[in-house]
Amino acid sequence: MLKCPNCNSKDIGIIGSEQYYCWNCFIEMAVINNELTLHQVESDGSLSSLNDLFTEDERKVQW
Repeated sequence: MLKCPNCNSKDIGIIGSEQYYCWNCFIEMAVINNELTLHQVESDGSLSSLNDLFTEDERKVQW
């Protein structure tokens, strides 16, 4: 099971193919080559990258 690297929640929803959403801290995640890319959804609907806030190890997919 996927766990959010930001809040450690397991309350993750699927929003597309290899795309997920954390219902606890409201960030979007995509799995690319077994690594998460993380984005915050802004008020205008655009996405801001959060990748620089996490190490590579923290972004590794842990099923």
